[in-house]
Amino acid sequence: MNNPPHKRNKATISASPNPASTNSDIAPSENPASAIIDVPAIEVPELTQDEQRDRLHLERKVERAFFEAGKALMELRDRRLYRSTHKTFEDYCRDRFGHSRQKSNYLIAAADVYENLTTICCQNSGIDDLTTNSSQILPTSEGQVRPMTKLEPQEQWEVWQTAVEVAGGKVPSGRVVKDVIERIMERTQVPNTYQLGEVCQILAKDNPDLRGKGGCWGIVNHVGEFSCTVKTWDGEYTVGLQHLKSYNYLPAECEQMRVICDRINRVYSISLEESVQKFLESLGKLKRFYLTGLEEKVLSVLESEIIV
Repeated sequence: MNNPPHKRNKATISASPNPASTNSDIAPSENPASAIIDVPAIEVPELTQDEQRDRLHLERKVERAFFEAGKALMELRDRRLYRSTHKTFEDYCRDRFGHSRQKSNYLIAAADVYENLTTICCQNSGIDDLTTNSSQILPTSEGQVRPMTKLEPQEQWEVWQTAVEVAGGKVPSGRVVKDVIERIMERTQVPNTYQLGEVCQILAKDNPDLRGKGGCWGIVNHVGEFSCTVKTWDGEYTVGLQHLKSYNYLPAECEQMRVICDRINRVYSISLEESVQKFLESLGKLKRFYLTGLEEKVLSVLESEIIV
């Protein structure tokens, strides 16, 4: 008869008579949950001068990323470096970068603002290279400066400095910048004195939305609080008051220009020939309220040939 198998005894761990001997880093305590553990401090070495310089250089590169992008897009557009693969800058931006031409225009305008801020800062403080000035607060994204793109350079500087103060000495958000501009406009609000039918010249300045329209004259056909809608040789545009200049023509002269504008528009709306459009564009930049004899003859011929 086989003997029954012996039961294996369970292993047991005896408690150490000296708790401190099991872990010398744990202080004796009646409640183990409240034991104090000594963790040795790890010394973090300070950055060397070379490392500090490299860090600042890299930080500036990150901050200036939108500026570099805007300057590059501006050169691509102005030199038409996209022409070997695309007919238009808009198509090129969409296919190559995945964003609209408007986004490119925002970046280009933001780069101009950034450049204006750094230029004025250099003039005020005598700093030759802002990449070595760790105390200067500059924009780090396109959205922060977008509300300032239609302001004059000195106005941009004043708005930015105020926005930095509002943000407690830090880089302000686009919302803060926009709020500062709105408060300034409320304090310095000038009533819109333009009248319907008035002839004005468009001052494009640094406004990307008015690219190619600088020097064109237009007829005011809507008066808003801070802008006017003007009819030009090729369409209608809403223009801020700071981008308009009245010719101060007499009412009869304004009416004469309105008739000329309507005639140009009718020809432009039908003709697609480049030579005709160039002629119409030249009329759209006249600095007088009448056509010469030759201009009148050419426009009349175009009207008789094109308008049914």
